[in-house]
Amino acid sequence: MSESKYNVIDLFCGCGGFSHGFLRAGFNICMGIDIWDDALATFQRNFPNSITLNEDISIYDPALLTKKLNLNNEDIDVIVGGPPCQGFSVSGKRNEFDPRNELYKSFVRFVDVIKPKIFIMENVPGIVRLFSGNAVKSVLSDFTEIGYNLSYETLSADAYGVPQQRRRVFFVGLNSEKIRNTTKFLFPLPTHGNDFGKAKITSKEAISDLDFVPDDYVLGEDIEYQINAENEYQVMMREASPSVLNHTITLHKPKTKEIIAMVPDGGNYKSLPKELWDTRKVNIAWTRMDSNKPCFTIDTGHNHHFHYRANRVPTVRESARIQSFPDIFEFIGNKTSQLKQVGNAVPPLLAEVIANSIMSVLNEG
Repeated sequence: MSESKYNVIDLFCGCGGFSHGFLRAGFNICMGIDIWDDALATFQRNFPNSITLNEDISIYDPALLTKKLNLNNEDIDVIVGGPPCQGFSVSGKRNEFDPRNELYKSFVRFVDVIKPKIFIMENVPGIVRLFSGNAVKSVLSDFTEIGYNLSYETLSADAYGVPQQRRRVFFVGLNSEKIRNTTKFLFPLPTHGNDFGKAKITSKEAISDLDFVPDDYVLGEDIEYQINAENEYQVMMREASPSVLNHTITLHKPKTKEIIAMVPDGGNYKSLPKELWDTRKVNIAWTRMDSNKPCFTIDTGHNHHFHYRANRVPTVRESARIQSFPDIFEFIGNKTSQLKQVGNAVPPLLAEVIANSIMSVLNEG
């Protein structure tokens, strides 16, 4: 484990986007917990000094965690996590009684037993506004009852240097007994945008140095860079990485490529002849990245979203860049699994910004 004095446990850890941000901010990642084999394999590959635990959080006894870590509850400073949110997502069926909406209750139980100084829980913005506000009222009530002062805010990743228009809500709870210097967490101010001195990172700025792969044959999973880094973001993403991992393209059928080629930079199905509008029954069909803007939200499927120039879907590495995973971060599993891991993750750079604010609270408290 690292020399950090602050220890973190990541619940519903997935591949480790949340954890990577906290690692970059100087925290020690003690453990990642999930029930997804591929994601845990990715987590273990990228956090070799951490413990991975394949357990169903809804039934697992949190008191066992500190025994596995050979730590006391007092040694766990922060719990982070993003309980599955399909029941709240605007892309899925909204059902107030979807059992997945209750998974945050497991998060509450872990926090109640371990009593970290601070917790951070991430979810989709829909949790705030749906069901007449009942969902968020339940979250606030549950954590208040176990002794935490809560703040929550919806943050957009592109306002913090991530080349992606991704909005997520973050709940931060401060243990009222252990954090006495403040009762309200102050979320970090945006750093990118017209009012903040730095331009938002565009899709092209994020991945243009990866544009050397062809769209008609596969180079492999581990290949040499062939274009120099062209901007500060690309330099940061390539730091310590000797080669490009997870950059295998998808080979499309000729007809599919023909249709993709009709869509201009930043366009979508409305750019196509009307007789092709119904070829895919989703409103995001045939959408190209806009090279001059941050990318649309990277999801878990990627079947309807395309590169700003090439006539194909993004590779895992391109999607990871847009999520702000560095090139040295390797994804394990087949390509479908890797894309799902990327799409489910918290963008590491956004997590890092939050982690820096958490570090300030801990240092003061």
